Amino acid sequence: MATLSIRLDRSRVERLLRGAVSVVHPGATFRVHGPGALDCLQGLLTNDLVAPGANQLVYGALLTPKGMIVVDLWVSRRPADLILIVPAEGHQQTVELLQRSLPPRLATVEDLSQSWSAMWLYGDHVEGALAETRLIHAPPAVEPGAVTEANLLGVPVMVAAGSAPAPFKFVLTGPRDAIAQVGIVLADNGVATGDSDDYHAARILAGWPALGLEIGSKTLPQEVRFESLEGVSYTKGCFTGQETVSRVHFRGRTQREVRGLDWSDLQPLDGAEIHGDRLLGEVHSVLVLPDRRIGLGTVRREADVGDAVLAGGREATIVPLPFDPPVQAA
Repeated sequence: MATLSIRLDRSRVERLLRGAVSVVHPGATFRVHGPGALDCLQGLLTNDLVAPGANQLVYGALLTPKGMIVVDLWVSRRPADLILIVPAEGHQQTVELLQRSLPPRLATVEDLSQSWSAMWLYGDHVEGALAETRLIHAPPAVEPGAVTEANLLGVPVMVAAGSAPAPFKFVLTGPRDAIAQVGIVLADNGVATGDSDDYHAARILAGWPALGLEIGSKTLPQEVRFESLEGVSYTKGCFTGQETVSRVHFRGRTQREVRGLDWSDLQPLDGAEIHGDRLLGEVHSVLVLPDRRIGLGTVRREADVGDAVLAGGREATIVPLPFDPPVQAA
């Protein structure tokens, strides 16, 4: 798997956590509708789409029959259809899996990736900005996971609030031109325009895996914290790959897991291997802050929180996830 390293200065960290930032990150979008769309996706996704009801945002994954992640995704369940927000790296795999798994007479799949986009919103002030632009109702706060339809200056968009552990506050989805127009209006209301570094910094701080980084072709959901991320249900009934996922949960545990890494210095890393008495794992995502370097790595379970390791050739400590937010600048 690949390794990502990004750096944010103090002002960008403050803006991301305590201000308001929007990011249009490359991705893919699908619409699934038809008389059996909900039931069909319920039999594929690791999480429960039925129990939360309509107008809810749900995180989960599509798996191979052996329980390995094909793609992780967010699903907005609406009364008449379901919108799937997929990492760009998983676009083709999603196309192939849906074509193979969904009967056309029950569920129609529309690939909207060329015409729709998703905007991810971060920071403590985002909700206020959305209320100012009337994209959401004024506080009290929107319930986590709630999906609403909004119209701003004739621009239709879908507004979904992130779940409690999610790395974002809201995600806006809709036609690309509409999302661009929303971005202009939000910028006029104090929301800064971010980029992919902001997107990855937020998910690293939240301990959230990314396809092609922490999530590889042989990754099980429990290896990338799906239970903590509310991405898997053990009560919903059958889904593809369920036998392996349930066996790991009820009878054992994985041999490795994504853990947090906190380095003792800011010297450049030398490689991505994680060592203790032997090779323990690999570093996947690194975030360099003004006075701290943290990251996500896959580590064998024999290495516990609090243990000192060599990660990328530098001394680091394994720490719990999510990370504590950086201290606010004076």
